[in-house]
Amino acid sequence: MMHWEKLLTAGRFDPTRFQKENPESIRTSFERDYDRIIFSAPFRNLQDKTQVFPLPEHHFVHTRLTHSLEVSSVGRSLGKSAGEYLIHKYPDLEPANVTATDIGAIVAAAALTHDIGNPPFGHAGEVAISDFFKYHPYGYIWQPHVSTQEWSDLCNFEGNAQGFRMLVSNKNGLLLSYATLAAFTKYPRPSLIFEKDKKRRSQKKFGFFIDQHKDFEHLADVLGLTKINSDAWLRHPLAFLVEAADDICYSIIDLEDGSTLGLVGMEQSISLLGQILGDKFQPGKLEKYGSDAQKLAILRAMAIGQLVEECVEAFKDKEEEMLSGTFDQALTDIIPSAKALAEIANLSVEKIYRSTPVLEKEAAGFQVLEGLLEVFSKALNHKYYQTELYSGKDKSILRLLPEGFPLEGWGEQVNPYPLLRALVDFISGMTDKYALSLYRRVKGISLPGT
Repeated sequence: MMHWEKLLTAGRFDPTRFQKENPESIRTSFERDYDRIIFSAPFRNLQDKTQVFPLPEHHFVHTRLTHSLEVSSVGRSLGKSAGEYLIHKYPDLEPANVTATDIGAIVAAAALTHDIGNPPFGHAGEVAISDFFKYHPYGYIWQPHVSTQEWSDLCNFEGNAQGFRMLVSNKNGLLLSYATLAAFTKYPRPSLIFEKDKKRRSQKKFGFFIDQHKDFEHLADVLGLTKINSDAWLRHPLAFLVEAADDICYSIIDLEDGSTLGLVGMEQSISLLGQILGDKFQPGKLEKYGSDAQKLAILRAMAIGQLVEECVEAFKDKEEEMLSGTFDQALTDIIPSAKALAEIANLSVEKIYRSTPVLEKEAAGFQVLEGLLEVFSKALNHKYYQTELYSGKDKSILRLLPEGFPLEGWGEQVNPYPLLRALVDFISGMTDKYALSLYRRVKGISLPGT
């Protein structure tokens, strides 16, 4: 059984020692997490990563950055409301100086980072990186040189695990609090586990690569996360709220974007949002708004508000089961609006996610990321393994790797997993535009400055 007093332990993540934070009068520890994330380079890069659609010239649609800000806003509301309940229910939290605002800040900060590990071109980018190692000659050529667990990591790129890697990396210097990192980790397991429990939402994907296993073990030990087998832990209960915030936003806002771009009819969008609002939906009042965009905006705001209320009530109802591990589902799957959200999800798949602009973007993503991985992986393999093939072209390619890339110390007797992990860090951290630009240059399609 997990306990809130330990789950909300103050302190900043440091696997070498427990780091108690000095108090600050203006901002709490968790508010500082939010500020550190906002000003970080990985977060800023989300402004040029599309959420679903390629960025059109004449309409606003969401980037990963705007989506993350909105998820964080919803997360703060969820966390603060849930926090008020927890502070009232568990009096021992008050002497520990934990407030409802703190809990809101934890969820807001974790939600802000929920997409930070996503590669260029969204989920298509994840598949492209995975498929490169599974199927490309200069991808699977590395398999004999790494362990089974490491190979599973490379063949199953996961944005959540990449995000955890970025958040604990000394290179990014975020040094977030333990509670924020745990709330971020929706899938507290590695990529390869002995037996996956399909009934547990928290085991649907994985949350850290094998070289961060000890980092997560340390995090779990500090916060008292329950280990359910040799490979996996229970979620931190606040991770359910982070997940709910994301589910709410992409369901409602992808529908709004799809309607704005004409992929979903306005009447259908209004009807679906009206199902969430139930008795609160009054179609006649929409007539006072002059444009479809205004009608959508007011319905979107009301629908999000309704879903927040329902998810908070579900959290209150299932909170003790979260602590014991007997509840492990998405909150949005058990709320009264679950059926309406399922209808929106089905429509989104049919009309939005399989629309021509989205499919064209995905196809481009596969081509670009495979092309980049090929040229860099090939050059690295020639440098350290097939040295007789190491050419001037390979040398030029490797000079394009970022400053600080670990190019020394590899060879036949050295496990190349850290080298490949660094390559994937480089590729996955690119913005959509930079990835496309670099691809064109290394393939000779365009020259610098053109």
